[in-house]
Amino acid sequence: MSQKPAWLRSHGRPWRRLSQRPIYDNPWISVTEHQVIAPTGKPAVYGVVSFKNYAMAVLPLFDDGTTVLVGQHRFAHADYSWEIPEGGGPLDQDPLESAKRELREEAGLEAACWLPVMRVQLSNAVTDEIAIGYIATGLSPVPTDPDETEDLALVRVPFREALAAALDGKLPDVLTVAMLLRAYHMAREGTLPATLARAMLK
Repeated sequence: MSQKPAWLRSHGRPWRRLSQRPIYDNPWISVTEHQVIAPTGKPAVYGVVSFKNYAMAVLPLFDDGTTVLVGQHRFAHADYSWEIPEGGGPLDQDPLESAKRELREEAGLEAACWLPVMRVQLSNAVTDEIAIGYIATGLSPVPTDPDETEDLALVRVPFREALAAALDGKLPDVLTVAMLLRAYHMAREGTLPATLARAMLK
């Protein structure tokens, strides 16, 4: 990993936690209220949603430059969402194993090659959720095995078509947008195999 440039240094004082109390807990998240001192020195109350899983995102790329999107109804936004294969992985488990499981369960695919390309914070103002993204290649079909609450649809589309839909706001899931943009940048910069990059960008 390259050294951070000087301008990425921290400034000022960090938040200081004085006390905390649990508000809510279930198998996936917990909510905690914190009494804190802000970086400005002022007292404040802060609520944090803590996640018990990593958010896993997998962008499967076929040799012909196509990818697979998963369609499902999402509860929180009460809408239908097309996304790359995604799910959760326990914090105490190798994220790659979780990513492999999600690709099998949701898309019915196994991959010969796995490339970790992204580790990001999601909504870091109020949650501690971490997302990890992989590009999966060398794909072969296996039976799907979705969760008992998942009613999934699958579609295989050209990478550029998926990217255009994301940039046009038709794929609003942030991990899908981020992973498509990351893969596009890698294809343009020559950090993906040349034949795959050409197929993706045609």
